[in-house]
Amino acid sequence: MSSPANLFFPFAKTIALPIYRLSNTLIFPDPRESDTNGLLAIGGDLCIERLLLAYSQGLFPWFGHSDPIMWWSPIERALLLPGEVHFSKRTLRAINRIPFQVTMDTEFEQIMFQCSEVPRKGQSGTWITKSMISAYKDLHRAGYAHSVEVWLDKELVGGLYGVSLGAAFFGESMFSLVDYASRAALNALCSQVWKWGFHFIDGQFPNENLDALGAVTVPRDTFLDKLAIALKLPTVRGKWDFR
Repeated sequence: MSSPANLFFPFAKTIALPIYRLSNTLIFPDPRESDTNGLLAIGGDLCIERLLLAYSQGLFPWFGHSDPIMWWSPIERALLLPGEVHFSKRTLRAINRIPFQVTMDTEFEQIMFQCSEVPRKGQSGTWITKSMISAYKDLHRAGYAHSVEVWLDKELVGGLYGVSLGAAFFGESMFSLVDYASRAALNALCSQVWKWGFHFIDGQFPNENLDALGAVTVPRDTFLDKLAIALKLPTVRGKWDFR
């Protein structure tokens, strides 16, 4: 068998580190070889097998409408850990006061669509393209991608989605049409996955919102070590519900 280095083609150089172009072979470069922004490779496809392989190696796709598929491995990772996530007293009061109803895996496609449509501060577009929605719908049908929906007066007002492997949940995106709806979704997700014994929720790139929730920022090597341990446990596959 060819060595892994022969299965990729250099695409560009940033600070002496190559960005790889993927071949049709289902294999990725070492995630530690990403550039300083976290970009590791371009190309490939979004089939279930490649997505699962990517997440199992700590990679995720992120690209715009006019871009090729881009695969990322940030040099630092934001993780939400059991017992260390905190919501402000004001947020908890609001979640308890507002009559939200929270469900899981009942409107996966709609959650992705809303995440792609809701305007975000500092962003003029979305990375949740039609091809991404189609690919993650396949992951959802296969029992690996999941959504949390928040309802108010029978209207969908917030939610989130992500991917689950072993004892790891990889958060992808969330949205809120009313105050506190996305926080209600995250609070519900945390309660359920900690009950199942999950080790962490991956927030991908560190940011102020995650910091405010108590996320810890860890070096990539630490994240990959934690991921390897989490993947030793069985995946909670199939339709999720609160139990």
